[in-house]
Amino acid sequence: MRIARWADGADVGEGFVVGDEVVPFPDGLRVAEVLAQGLSAAAALFERRDRSAARPLAEVRLLAPLVPASIRDFVAFEEHVEGVSASVDGKSEVVPEWYEAPTFYFTNPHTVRATGDVVAIPETQRLDVELELAVVIGAVPGSTGENLDAAAAASHIFGYTVMNDWSARDLQSREMKVRLGPAKGKDFAMTLGPWIVTADELEPYLDDDGFLAVRAELFINGELIGHDLVSNMGWPFPELVAYAARNSVVVPGDVLGSGTVGNGGCLGELWGRRGGLDPRPLEPGDEVRLVIEGVGEIVNVVGERVAAPSVARARGRSRARAR
Repeated sequence: MRIARWADGADVGEGFVVGDEVVPFPDGLRVAEVLAQGLSAAAALFERRDRSAARPLAEVRLLAPLVPASIRDFVAFEEHVEGVSASVDGKSEVVPEWYEAPTFYFTNPHTVRATGDVVAIPETQRLDVELELAVVIGAVPGSTGENLDAAAAASHIFGYTVMNDWSARDLQSREMKVRLGPAKGKDFAMTLGPWIVTADELEPYLDDDGFLAVRAELFINGELIGHDLVSNMGWPFPELVAYAARNSVVVPGDVLGSGTVGNGGCLGELWGRRGGLDPRPLEPGDEVRLVIEGVGEIVNVVGERVAAPSVARARGRSRARAR
């Protein structure tokens, strides 16, 4: 099944994509409600769909396929870490700690963009794209989503969507020197789409070790920049979900990104390997297309830079301990 949200004039529709049509959910349900019911319930809804309510996909505008409850983004590809560390941190390496456990950061669920959107950018000179596959969490009867092992976590994977974690590498490089994860270098935009493909649709792509061997491709202005197999990630998705739930909880509507694929899944990796800005950073007007086999593609055009209020420097303080 493919599940989507769309704008149809002034109306917002939510439901299934069937062939070249969109069909609203029965009972006026929304994607968030379907995720809260789980994958089995979604399959039952699919059987009840009202085909007379279908609209041509070409006549609606796709929105982001969900309003995420939260977004965690992992860094699960060794090749990406090896390459991008040189352009962000100044040294190409994979630290030993990377191998010990999957690592993620939380990003902004309020700046999610849809395929087809023009994406405005901050005042950055090193705008980058990140080609990722993301899982969407759904409910499982009897489970709270807390402290899951990998087998239990797998059952919480409702489906998959394509993710572009837009990145301002110059901002990211500065803030990560303060020994925190990326923040303003990342939180201005995140594209998800074009829809959610349910987990059962990708089962044929699972290899013998439980990794998804789907091809991922990045195109900029029509040129193939990089490609990889998602199965090259260091941990399969159920282990990422289990780690997110470790001494914590995952809930329906959570989105967990794989991190950027290797072999040119972002420009930063190529900059690190080549020792310069080759290819050049993204600029307004550039078209970015991410394609993942079995899921779909998202396409965005880079918008103009948006000026923001100036930032004051830290003040020197006396460190007095009493007034």
